Amino acid sequence: MPSTDRSPDVLVIGGGIVGLAVAWRAAERGLSVSLLERGATGQGASQVAAGMLAPVSEVEFGRGGRRLLALGLRSVGMWPPFAAQLEAVAGMSVGLRQTGILFVARDDDEARELERQIALRDSLGLRSRRLRPSQARECEPALAPTIRLALELPDDHSVDPRLVLAALRLACVSSGVELREHARVTRLSLDGGAVGGVELADGELVRSAAVVIAAGAWTGELGGVPAGAHVPVRPVKGQTLRLRDPMGPGLLERVVRFEGGYLVPRADGSYVLGGTVEEREFDDSPTAGAAYELLRDAHELVPGVSELRIEELCVGLRPGTPDNVPAIGPSAVRGLTWATGHYRNGILLAPLTAELVAAVLAGEPAVDPLLSACAPERFARSAPPVGPEPGLAGPERVASSTGRMS
Repeated sequence: MPSTDRSPDVLVIGGGIVGLAVAWRAAERGLSVSLLERGATGQGASQVAAGMLAPVSEVEFGRGGRRLLALGLRSVGMWPPFAAQLEAVAGMSVGLRQTGILFVARDDDEARELERQIALRDSLGLRSRRLRPSQARECEPALAPTIRLALELPDDHSVDPRLVLAALRLACVSSGVELREHARVTRLSLDGGAVGGVELADGELVRSAAVVIAAGAWTGELGGVPAGAHVPVRPVKGQTLRLRDPMGPGLLERVVRFEGGYLVPRADGSYVLGGTVEEREFDDSPTAGAAYELLRDAHELVPGVSELRIEELCVGLRPGTPDNVPAIGPSAVRGLTWATGHYRNGILLAPLTAELVAAVLAGEPAVDPLLSACAPERFARSAPPVGPEPGLAGPERVASSTGRMS
C-alpha cells in the first residue's frame, strides 16, 4: 500500500464549515494540519445552509434541547469576534447580520403553539418579546395583515455560509493548512490501538497520530472505527430555495421563521427560503413539491415573496445523530477526535466546535465543561437506532414516507 511521506500533526477529514474552522484554529496553535475533503471544500451541506445563528428560536423541549441550548448560547456569543477575525485574515465580509429573528404564527393553531413556545423561553430566562400583529408589522411592514401572533428574538442572528466558507478557505491557506480536495478517506488506520493515519480511496496511506472526523453526513461511511468508539450519524435531506429581489434589499430586515420554514435576508437583496427535513438517506435530488410548499407558505406570511426571482433550488444532507446533539471531543481511541453530527446547527456551532477541538488537539489542560454535553462516548454506552429522538424534529418540515410534507 503506497504511503505518503507527509506526516502532519493533525488530519482533518471533511471540508465543510466545521472541518475548515477546526483546521484553522488548530493551525493557529502551531500544529501542522492537512485537511482531506472527498469533493471540493465547502460544497456540501454548509453551502446550502441558510446560516441562522439562532439558539433561542431553535430551542426545543427535552434533555437534548437543553444541551443544544447551552452549546448554542456559548457559540452565538463567539460569532462576532470569530467573524471579525476571519474578515481581517481573509480580507472579505462574511455577511454577519445582527438584526434578530421574528417567529410568526399564521393562524389560530400556530398562535396556540407559539404561546407554548413563548412560555418555554420564559421558563428558561431567554430574552424575547411577544408581539401583537400590528407590532410585528411595524417591525416588518412586508408581513401579511392576516398574521395572528409573533415573537421577537433579538439575540438570534444570521451569517452568509458561502461567504464564511470562502473566508475560511483563505484563512486556512494563509495559516499553512494543506487542503487536499477530491481525497476520499475510506478507512481509519490504527497502530497498536491508537490512530496511525487514514487510507484514501486510491490506496494511499496518510500517516498522522491525530485524526479529526468532521465528515458530516458521510461520517458513517468511514471504515476502521472500532465498534466501541463508533458515532452513529445519518444523512437528513434538506431543500432550500435561493431567491433574489430585483429591486435590491429591503423586503425584510430580520429573519422570519414560521411553522415549517424560514426566510433569511442577505444584505445584497437575496433571500434563503427553507427548509425541509426529510429522512431520505443519501437522496440529493430536488423536488417540485418541496419548492411549491416552501413558496406557498412563505407567500402567506410575506406576499412580496411572489415578486422575487428564483436563482437556485438546493439540496443538502445534514448530519444527524440519534439525539440530534453533535459529537464533539476525544474518543476511546487514542488520537481520534470527533467533530460531527451537528444536524442543522453546524453554522451556529462552528466557532465553538473549532475551539473545543483545537484545545483537545493542542493538549490544553483545561477541559471545557461543555464537552460533557456532546461527548462522543455517550453512544458507546448504549446502542440506539440511527434515527431522530422523538420530539426533536424542530419547526421545519419532516417528509412522510410518501414524500409529502407535514
